[in-house]
Amino acid sequence: MQRLYCRHDQLSVLNSSLFVFHFLPIENKIPPLIGWQINWLSWNCQNEGHNKLIALPGRLNFVGFHFQTSAGMYRFLDSDAVRKERRLIWAVNRSVMENLGSIHKKNGKKSKSHWNLFIGLLRIFAVLLKLTGFYKKGYGNAKHIRVNEISLSYPDLPAAYDGFRILHLSDLHIDSIPGFASLLIDKIKPLQFDLCLLTGDFRRDIHGSFSHILKPLHILGKYLTAPFGTFAVLGNHDTYLMAQYEPESGMELLINESVEITKEGEKILVTGTDDPFNFYTDAALLSLETTGYAFKIAMVHTPELSQAAAANGYDLYLCGHTHGGQICLREGVPLISHQFEGKQFNHGLWHLGRMKGYTSPGAGVSGMPVRFNCPAEITLFSLKRS
Repeated sequence: MQRLYCRHDQLSVLNSSLFVFHFLPIENKIPPLIGWQINWLSWNCQNEGHNKLIALPGRLNFVGFHFQTSAGMYRFLDSDAVRKERRLIWAVNRSVMENLGSIHKKNGKKSKSHWNLFIGLLRIFAVLLKLTGFYKKGYGNAKHIRVNEISLSYPDLPAAYDGFRILHLSDLHIDSIPGFASLLIDKIKPLQFDLCLLTGDFRRDIHGSFSHILKPLHILGKYLTAPFGTFAVLGNHDTYLMAQYEPESGMELLINESVEITKEGEKILVTGTDDPFNFYTDAALLSLETTGYAFKIAMVHTPELSQAAAANGYDLYLCGHTHGGQICLREGVPLISHQFEGKQFNHGLWHLGRMKGYTSPGAGVSGMPVRFNCPAEITLFSLKRS
């Protein structure tokens, strides 16, 4: 991961809430900004020969340490100061990638996004669906969300977590269908769960404003509150700017970091990474290099880091991104899955060595608000000690 260093001599105060920093890539340096009370920063970044003026929220002060509930406790592995430093470095790197419109993959390949072309083709397809009368049926399918309850058995699961329930939501794209938050709430309200994990893609588009999703997310967040925490990661449709609204959402973002959960004195680990589909950095891979826990959960937007998670002894890998194809043939075969790890990762339960994984078909839709032969889903896992 490229680190950026702030040169003090080029800091100029424009007004009481706006600063300009000139960043140059310098190895093994960390911006000495932690602890400053800043409203907004503008970063003039020199990266790969490009100059970009990037707005970076200064509200990157996500206070952690220990959180006590009546049922148990969770804590971030890193100190608050370390988390602030890493979050700031992450935000700078992510902002550069977003503003350049480039896709960064694990194999080092970089390319331009073709999302606009894809959307154009989908609009043509939507016209064909409307002409044939299938659009209305597909739209109705997209509004029908099922709750899929799955039991997972582990011989080494700590005894205190026998019967532990995890609610998993992915790919909400909450602004794709009017009133979609209410549809989700109706399904979630009757459910009982100990932990809630969300694996990214909260909005429909990959760029532009996201202010319109803040209110429905805030309302939804009230129904996602879990005794052992509600944690989320960002997807390729999400922007780094969303991180500043973390406190209002009721969710704790895990960005290449881990949280330790304690129940009746026994501990498990949950690790969340940044999106590796468009915005991969080595920090995501390094965050999975954890030891010392009998049971570990990885939450990543895509299946792309599953090999690394399995190699590092993770027991459960939760992801989404594929929507299960969203539009599938009658046999459930997706026309497009947007993943290249193998067809077993398209949707549902899969195994990689001793690690169990699950690719959610997603609760929402993107591109086109229709589903065929691929129901929208909220997943409720029950962990069992076999």
